[in-house]
Amino acid sequence: MFTVLHTDPNCAGRVGRLELPHGLVDTPAFLPVGTQGTVKGVTPAQLRDVGAQMLLANTYHLALRPGEDVVEQAGGLNKFMAWDGPLLTDSGGYQVFSLAELNRVDEDGVTFRSHIDGDEIRLTPERSIAIQNALGADVIMAFDDCAPYPAPRDKVEVAVEHTRRWAERSLAAHRREDQVLLGIVQGGIYEDLRRRSAAGITALGFPGYAIGGVSVGESPEEMRTVAATVCPLLPEDRIRYLMGVGEPVDLVDMVVLGVDLFDCVTPTRHARNASLYIEGGLVKIRNQRYRKDFGPLEVGCDCYTCQNFSRAYLRHLYLRGEILASVLGTIHNLTFYQRLTASLRQAVRDGTLLELQRTYRQKIPRDPR
Repeated sequence: MFTVLHTDPNCAGRVGRLELPHGLVDTPAFLPVGTQGTVKGVTPAQLRDVGAQMLLANTYHLALRPGEDVVEQAGGLNKFMAWDGPLLTDSGGYQVFSLAELNRVDEDGVTFRSHIDGDEIRLTPERSIAIQNALGADVIMAFDDCAPYPAPRDKVEVAVEHTRRWAERSLAAHRREDQVLLGIVQGGIYEDLRRRSAAGITALGFPGYAIGGVSVGESPEEMRTVAATVCPLLPEDRIRYLMGVGEPVDLVDMVVLGVDLFDCVTPTRHARNASLYIEGGLVKIRNQRYRKDFGPLEVGCDCYTCQNFSRAYLRHLYLRGEILASVLGTIHNLTFYQRLTASLRQAVRDGTLLELQRTYRQKIPRDPR
């Protein structure tokens, strides 16, 4: 399934290849987020054009609408959404955090109050895996308990124990050999709990592992400490996936630590809000300074947006609220992220990843928002 092809001799960064039923994924890789079975604002063909290798979809939301039975009868999620490449579905565990005001956690699982119509929805490890088996993604996730931030130690400790026991049940419930099931390490910002969780989850022998419970409100430094703690505890021959991350500088820092896969709504959400990435930072395209700027958004970028439209035109679209603004912004931002991960792979091959990290922190700091 996963093969490490190159390592940087100066750090833990590595290049690998993930072999899946719907194709190959070269890592490090960034997965655009298609929560509802679609990446907002772009078609599958456009996703291919920007270089996306693999997409992420959301188990909880697809189970609510249209229902996993509909997707299964359509021939699986790939066919339903007309995407012929690899897919990953999360387990619904993130919604334990993001919809905390609408759920109740117990030893067996989680009861949600639907944000759509108020109906009760019950997710257990067995139910989560059954939904993901029906959706048919290449990579699926064990059901986990994602504690909020900040959270008292005792609450995080309970989440760690839930996650371990639910991982065992997820493995037992998994029914499809053509889907790769990953285990998730939890533990918040508590180093000893992260170590305990990593030991318990890796002992179960998953074919790959994710670091969950990050990008939930902790500082960038805390997130980096979590990754630096957990990555060395994960088997070197298994895929490492940092869930829900992040900013471009986060990707660079985390690849240095040995992470292989990322997903985040940041590039698409920023695009819808007129914040567009270039090598020098973020362009707030609504600014008056771009009113008569007839150059491309980013000189040298080969995306459809930069090859055909000026900053002035993009500003006009955003100010007028035109749908095309989000489409063109999303195409560019996703191209930027795919170009970044390609440069990270090349830097690992060249043994220059730390040099890239130093220069990148100066060029593109974290977005302060």
